[in-house]
Amino acid sequence: MFILGVVLGLYKFLPDFLITNDFSKYSLYALMFFVGIGIGADADALSIIRKTKIKIILVPFCVIFGSLLGAAITSFFISEISMAETMAVAAGFGYYSLSSIFITEISGETLGVIALLSNISREIITLLATPFFVKYFGKLGGIASGGATSMDTCLPIISESTGKEWAIIAVFSGVVLTIFVPFLVPFLLTFI
Repeated sequence: MFILGVVLGLYKFLPDFLITNDFSKYSLYALMFFVGIGIGADADALSIIRKTKIKIILVPFCVIFGSLLGAAITSFFISEISMAETMAVAAGFGYYSLSSIFITEISGETLGVIALLSNISREIITLLATPFFVKYFGKLGGIASGGATSMDTCLPIISESTGKEWAIIAVFSGVVLTIFVPFLVPFLLTFI
């Protein structure tokens, strides 16, 4: 659907009002509304919070640690990009719109495009592979893969694959990661 949208937008096969207005924001709000109804209507949804207690806080921090560690290891195989730059790209946690802007402003357009493509890829992989991740890596597999997007665009597939009760953890993790992006990305590029 993403590629179809790019092609239709590129070749102007759409009416002007679709191109000039940002309907994606409204469709995302509608999606979040319906997922919220699904969670709210499920009496067992909040029980997962009671069961996990303090462990819920570990989820986004494990995603941060795992993403940055994976990027640091990957940087040894990519000679054109420094470890700090690789880690900054990974620190977008799927939040491609904001992290790409920060990276472009600090390190230039090339790394900004890499961040955009990397974080879009993270989101697309999560949308397509969450059932696989959940089956082979457990209920947190899809949440970890989604990163910041586990609270919005990837939430429906995560909720469907793990159960509505895990959607609350996905939202919590996504919110924490989204808060960290504007601080962590510039920090990695400026101070490391």
